[in-house]
Amino acid sequence: MADLIEPRTLKGFRDYPPALMLPRERVLQTARAVYRSYGFAPIDTPALEYAEVLLGKGGGENDRLVYRFKDHGDRDVALRFDLTVPFARFAAQYVGQLGTPFKRYAMGPVWRGENTAHGRYREFWQCDFDTIGTTSNAADCEIALVINDLFAALGFDRFEVRVNNRLVLNGLLESLGLADKAVPLLRSLDKLAKVGREKVAEEMAREAGVTAEQAGRVLDLAQTAGDNADVLQQAERFFAGMPNEKATEGVRRLRELLAVAETAGVPAGRIRIDLSIARGLDYYTGTIYETFLSDLPGIGSVCSGGRYDNLASLYTKQVLPGVGASLGVDRLLAAMEELKHPRLTGAATPAEVLVVQFDAARLGDYQRVARLLRAAGIATEVYPEAKKPGPQLQYAEKRGFKLAVIAGSQEFAAGVWKVKDLAKREEVAVPEAGLAARTRDLLATR
Repeated sequence: MADLIEPRTLKGFRDYPPALMLPRERVLQTARAVYRSYGFAPIDTPALEYAEVLLGKGGGENDRLVYRFKDHGDRDVALRFDLTVPFARFAAQYVGQLGTPFKRYAMGPVWRGENTAHGRYREFWQCDFDTIGTTSNAADCEIALVINDLFAALGFDRFEVRVNNRLVLNGLLESLGLADKAVPLLRSLDKLAKVGREKVAEEMAREAGVTAEQAGRVLDLAQTAGDNADVLQQAERFFAGMPNEKATEGVRRLRELLAVAETAGVPAGRIRIDLSIARGLDYYTGTIYETFLSDLPGIGSVCSGGRYDNLASLYTKQVLPGVGASLGVDRLLAAMEELKHPRLTGAATPAEVLVVQFDAARLGDYQRVARLLRAAGIATEVYPEAKKPGPQLQYAEKRGFKLAVIAGSQEFAAGVWKVKDLAKREEVAVPEAGLAARTRDLLATR
């Protein structure tokens, strides 16, 4: 006999049993509902693209993380590393049919050959929403509103959406004569929270060749502290001695975003101006967003994005500015596991009710009642074997069912079904005509 193959997964990849897959589906369902409520329409793009479509769009450092290979037709292809670059290609290809502005959402796996960490995998799901075809700051403001509504709908009330604008950072670099070194400087700045000021300054000097004074000026702006009003006022004073139109416009857009969010009813403190946020991808040009869970900030941003006004220009001469954000589903689930979030129920079944099978000769009746409950919108499973109720109820409790519906010869003779609350260990006899309504009522109290 041939040697058995050891069942194992690749580093950075993971399996999802029902106890994790069910919460992930609930997260995706919630995100889909929030996105659609704002008018975003669904699209999808292939996992595999021509390498030239993907490479050079997120920066040289990101290109090294792309899974790239020759297919059977000897074509140079690569797995998508995010959903934004494929969307830019998609928009350029179909803009004549879509019209602008166009609002889309997309959900699917992406791949990056990067170092793994807590909540960071090499295959992971993103859940994007974008508006393309407008430079209006109204679209940028709406992104912040969607992020707020998304996390509220997911059951979080302690989170913070940190916002910056690349125009502020790029304006500073222009004023310092460092515009041509923006890519390495901002990539280094993006590491500030992880490695600290001193190491970032050293990397800026090493990678961009800037002086200690120049690095210090960039870091001084990035580390501006205070509430939102203070940070914006300090930014304006910072540029008073070296006026820059880009920086002025960036501050104006941030101020408008805050005003819109406040008027629209976003709770105070949910959105914070953070001038240190740079985002590592090179294609961002304006507003940028990172979202942190207040009870677990160390896991990193769980929803990030920004404005990318030039990305689609790589595929079309038509100007297609865009702005959007992406929910990191797998990182969010890792955080929910660690926080023991109530949405992670641990149930291994999507059904709420188990119909216990006493008598194989009555299988048709058990399936009939199960269909009756399903028709009332109650997910119901029938146990596949006729056996004593004890093992069936143990199965129900282990899998996470909420109720069991039971009938033996006596119940059939009386025309009733017993409904048992598995957590409370309580049961009640219900006439079949009222079974669906009573089951709904019992589930509503769980």
